[in-house]
Amino acid sequence: MSEKRPTVETVKEARQGVTGHNVRFVLLVSCVLAIAAMGIVFLLVGR
Repeated sequence: MSEKRPTVETVKEARQGVTGHNVRFVLLVSCVLAIAAMGIVFLLVGR
């Protein structure tokens, strides 16, 4: 049985994706637009 040493990585090395690129902004805008669209549908159909 071979004894391997565990791989030691920093948090930055272990992260697979790229952070940034305005992901939070896109998520916020899409959520607001989805809620607004649901509200409009509710007002038009929910009567």
